[in-house]
Amino acid sequence: MSETTEFNIGSEVICSDGTCGELRRVVVDPIARMLTHLVVEAKYRQRTGHLVPIDLVASSGSEIHLRCTIAQFEHLEDAEETQFMPGANGQWGYRQDQMMSHPYYGLGMGMSDGPQPITSDRVPVGEVEVRRGEHVHAVDGTIGQVQGLVIDPRDHHVTHVLLDEGHLWGKKRVAIPIGSVTGLLDGVQLNLTKDEVGSLPPVELADQG
Repeated sequence: MSETTEFNIGSEVICSDGTCGELRRVVVDPIARMLTHLVVEAKYRQRTGHLVPIDLVASSGSEIHLRCTIAQFEHLEDAEETQFMPGANGQWGYRQDQMMSHPYYGLGMGMSDGPQPITSDRVPVGEVEVRRGEHVHAVDGTIGQVQGLVIDPRDHHVTHVLLDEGHLWGKKRVAIPIGSVTGLLDGVQLNLTKDEVGSLPPVELADQG
Protein backbone atom coordinates (compact mmCIF):
# COMPACT_ATOMS: atom_id res chain seq x y z
CA MET A 1 0.00 0.00 0.00
CA SER A 2 3.00 2.28 -0.50
CA GLU A 3 1.26 4.19 -3.31
CA THR A 4 -1.76 5.25 -1.29
CA THR A 5 -2.89 8.32 0.62
CA GLU A 6 -4.65 8.18 3.97
CA PHE A 7 -7.45 10.55 5.03
CA ASN A 8 -8.21 10.34 8.74
CA ILE A 9 -11.38 12.18 9.69
CA GLY A 10 -10.49 14.73 12.35
CA SER A 11 -7.10 15.63 10.82
CA GLU A 12 -5.99 19.26 10.76
CA VAL A 13 -6.34 20.93 7.36
CA ILE A 14 -3.81 23.59 6.34
CA CYS A 15 -3.94 26.09 3.49
CA SER A 16 -0.81 27.58 1.96
CA ASP A 17 -0.99 30.49 4.44
CA GLY A 18 -2.32 28.84 7.59
CA THR A 19 -4.77 26.42 9.20
CA CYS A 20 -8.34 26.55 7.88
CA GLY A 21 -10.01 23.83 9.96
CA GLU A 22 -10.27 20.09 10.34
CA LEU A 23 -11.62 17.26 8.22
CA ARG A 24 -15.16 16.52 9.43
CA ARG A 25 -16.37 14.11 6.77
CA VAL A 26 -15.60 12.89 3.26
CA VAL A 27 -17.79 12.70 0.16
CA VAL A 28 -17.64 9.64 -2.08
CA ASP A 29 -19.08 8.72 -5.46
CA PRO A 30 -20.42 5.25 -4.56
CA ILE A 31 -20.62 4.07 -8.17
CA ALA A 32 -17.11 5.06 -9.23
CA ARG A 33 -15.84 4.47 -5.67
CA MET A 34 -13.94 7.73 -5.82
CA LEU A 35 -13.29 10.32 -3.15
CA THR A 36 -14.60 13.60 -4.58
CA HIS A 37 -14.66 16.17 -1.75
CA LEU A 38 -13.49 16.84 1.78
CA VAL A 39 -15.74 18.68 4.20
CA VAL A 40 -13.54 21.04 6.21
CA GLU A 41 -14.90 23.05 9.13
CA ALA A 42 -13.39 25.29 11.79
CA LYS A 43 -12.58 23.25 14.88
CA TYR A 44 -15.17 24.96 17.06
CA ARG A 45 -17.70 25.68 14.31
CA GLN A 46 -17.37 29.47 14.41
CA ARG A 47 -18.36 29.53 10.75
CA THR A 48 -19.81 27.33 8.03
CA GLY A 49 -17.50 24.68 6.61
CA HIS A 50 -16.73 24.20 2.94
CA LEU A 51 -16.69 21.45 0.33
CA VAL A 52 -13.09 21.07 -0.83
CA PRO A 53 -12.63 19.32 -4.22
CA ILE A 54 -10.11 16.51 -3.92
CA ASP A 55 -7.98 18.12 -6.65
CA LEU A 56 -7.09 20.90 -4.19
CA VAL A 57 -5.34 18.44 -1.85
CA ALA A 58 -1.56 18.75 -2.08
CA SER A 59 -0.72 16.07 0.50
CA SER A 60 -2.33 14.08 3.29
CA GLY A 61 -1.08 12.29 6.38
CA SER A 62 -1.24 13.44 9.99
CA GLU A 63 -2.11 16.81 8.42
CA ILE A 64 -3.87 17.63 5.15
CA HIS A 65 -2.35 20.39 3.02
CA LEU A 66 -4.39 22.26 0.40
CA ARG A 67 -3.33 24.06 -2.76
CA CYS A 68 -5.16 27.28 -1.89
CA THR A 69 -5.05 30.24 0.47
CA ILE A 70 -7.44 30.74 3.37
CA ALA A 71 -9.23 33.44 1.36
CA GLN A 72 -9.69 31.04 -1.56
CA PHE A 73 -10.89 28.32 0.84
CA GLU A 74 -13.54 30.68 2.23
CA HIS A 75 -14.96 31.13 -1.28
CA LEU A 76 -15.48 27.40 -1.85
CA GLU A 77 -19.01 26.00 -1.82
CA ASP A 78 -20.60 25.88 1.63
CA ALA A 79 -20.84 22.44 3.23
CA GLU A 80 -24.36 23.14 4.51
CA GLU A 81 -27.48 24.57 2.97
CA THR A 82 -30.53 26.12 4.55
CA GLN A 83 -34.00 25.63 3.14
CA PHE A 84 -37.12 27.34 4.38
CA MET A 85 -40.05 25.05 5.06
CA PRO A 86 -43.64 26.29 5.16
CA GLY A 87 -44.70 27.83 8.45
CA ALA A 88 -47.71 26.92 10.56
CA ASN A 89 -50.25 28.79 8.48
CA GLY A 90 -52.09 25.94 6.84
CA GLN A 91 -49.69 24.60 4.22
CA TRP A 92 -49.74 21.16 5.87
CA GLY A 93 -53.52 20.85 5.83
CA TYR A 94 -54.05 22.18 9.36
CA ARG A 95 -55.15 25.57 10.60
CA GLN A 96 -52.70 27.30 12.89
CA ASP A 97 -55.04 26.90 15.87
CA GLN A 98 -55.03 23.12 15.30
CA MET A 99 -51.27 22.83 15.61
CA MET A 100 -49.64 22.21 18.99
CA SER A 101 -46.91 24.47 20.27
CA HIS A 102 -43.44 22.93 20.35
CA PRO A 103 -42.03 23.07 23.92
CA TYR A 104 -38.63 24.29 22.75
CA TYR A 105 -39.69 27.29 20.67
CA GLY A 106 -39.51 29.49 23.74
CA LEU A 107 -41.77 30.92 26.45
CA GLY A 108 -44.92 29.07 25.47
CA MET A 109 -45.15 30.54 21.99
CA GLY A 110 -46.26 28.41 19.06
CA MET A 111 -44.59 28.01 15.71
CA SER A 112 -44.14 31.10 13.57
CA ASP A 113 -46.37 31.96 10.66
CA GLY A 114 -43.27 32.45 8.54
CA PRO A 115 -41.04 29.87 6.84
CA GLN A 116 -38.98 27.67 9.16
CA PRO A 117 -35.24 27.30 8.37
CA ILE A 118 -33.96 23.73 8.03
CA THR A 119 -30.19 23.25 7.72
CA SER A 120 -28.74 20.11 6.13
CA ASP A 121 -25.44 18.87 4.74
CA ARG A 122 -24.79 19.75 1.11
CA VAL A 123 -23.78 16.63 -0.83
CA PRO A 124 -23.39 16.54 -4.63
CA VAL A 125 -26.19 14.65 -6.38
CA GLY A 126 -25.53 10.91 -6.53
CA GLU A 127 -22.80 11.02 -3.90
CA VAL A 128 -22.74 10.08 -0.21
CA GLU A 129 -20.89 11.37 2.81
CA VAL A 130 -18.95 9.32 5.34
CA ARG A 131 -18.32 10.53 8.89
CA ARG A 132 -15.91 9.32 11.51
CA GLY A 133 -17.71 7.05 13.93
CA GLU A 134 -20.17 5.61 11.43
CA HIS A 135 -20.67 1.93 12.15
CA VAL A 136 -19.12 -0.75 9.97
CA HIS A 137 -21.32 -3.82 9.58
CA ALA A 138 -20.11 -7.30 8.67
CA VAL A 139 -22.73 -9.77 7.47
CA ASP A 140 -22.99 -11.14 11.01
CA GLY A 141 -22.92 -7.93 13.02
CA THR A 142 -21.24 -4.61 13.74
CA ILE A 143 -17.45 -4.74 13.94
CA GLY A 144 -16.35 -1.17 14.61
CA GLN A 145 -16.46 2.41 13.41
CA VAL A 146 -15.00 4.35 10.51
CA GLN A 147 -11.73 6.20 11.07
CA GLY A 148 -11.09 7.29 7.51
CA LEU A 149 -10.37 6.23 3.95
CA VAL A 150 -7.33 5.25 1.92
CA ILE A 151 -7.18 6.34 -1.71
CA ASP A 152 -4.97 5.92 -4.74
CA PRO A 153 -3.69 9.49 -5.30
CA ARG A 154 -3.34 8.93 -9.04
CA ASP A 155 -7.07 8.67 -9.70
CA HIS A 156 -8.68 9.29 -6.26
CA HIS A 157 -10.25 5.83 -6.17
CA VAL A 158 -10.92 4.58 -2.65
CA THR A 159 -8.88 1.46 -1.92
CA HIS A 160 -9.67 0.77 1.76
CA VAL A 161 -11.89 1.81 4.66
CA LEU A 162 -9.98 2.27 7.93
CA LEU A 163 -11.47 1.09 11.21
CA ASP A 164 -11.14 3.36 14.24
CA GLU A 165 -9.36 2.26 17.42
CA GLY A 166 -11.52 0.18 19.72
CA HIS A 167 -12.65 -2.39 17.15
CA LEU A 168 -12.90 -6.12 17.89
CA TRP A 169 -9.24 -6.86 17.23
CA GLY A 170 -7.51 -4.61 19.72
CA LYS A 171 -4.48 -2.72 18.47
CA LYS A 172 -4.27 -4.36 15.06
CA ARG A 173 -4.68 -1.75 12.31
CA VAL A 174 -7.58 -2.89 10.14
CA ALA A 175 -8.09 -1.64 6.58
CA ILE A 176 -10.99 -3.19 4.69
CA PRO A 177 -10.60 -3.47 0.89
CA ILE A 178 -13.17 -1.36 -0.94
CA GLY A 179 -14.16 -4.43 -2.96
CA SER A 180 -15.66 -5.85 0.23
CA VAL A 181 -17.92 -2.81 0.73
CA THR A 182 -21.45 -3.32 -0.55
CA GLY A 183 -23.07 -0.09 0.62
CA LEU A 184 -22.49 3.27 2.31
CA LEU A 185 -25.99 4.14 3.45
CA ASP A 186 -26.72 3.75 7.17
CA GLY A 187 -23.08 2.98 7.89
CA VAL A 188 -20.63 0.89 5.89
CA GLN A 189 -21.97 -2.49 4.78
CA LEU A 190 -19.57 -5.37 4.05
CA ASN A 191 -19.83 -8.76 2.37
CA LEU A 192 -17.39 -10.23 4.92
CA THR A 193 -18.04 -12.00 8.21
CA LYS A 194 -16.41 -10.86 11.45
CA ASP A 195 -13.94 -13.76 11.21
CA GLU A 196 -13.02 -12.82 7.64
CA VAL A 197 -12.38 -9.21 8.67
CA GLY A 198 -10.27 -10.44 11.57
CA SER A 199 -8.19 -12.51 9.15
CA LEU A 200 -7.30 -9.52 6.97
CA PRO A 201 -3.56 -8.80 7.07
CA PRO A 202 -2.44 -5.82 9.16
CA VAL A 203 -1.57 -2.78 7.09
CA GLU A 204 1.25 -0.29 7.04
CA LEU A 205 0.46 2.88 5.16
CA ALA A 206 3.06 5.07 3.56
CA ASP A 207 4.21 8.09 5.55
CA GLN A 208 2.53 11.04 3.88
CA GLY A 209 4.04 13.73 6.06
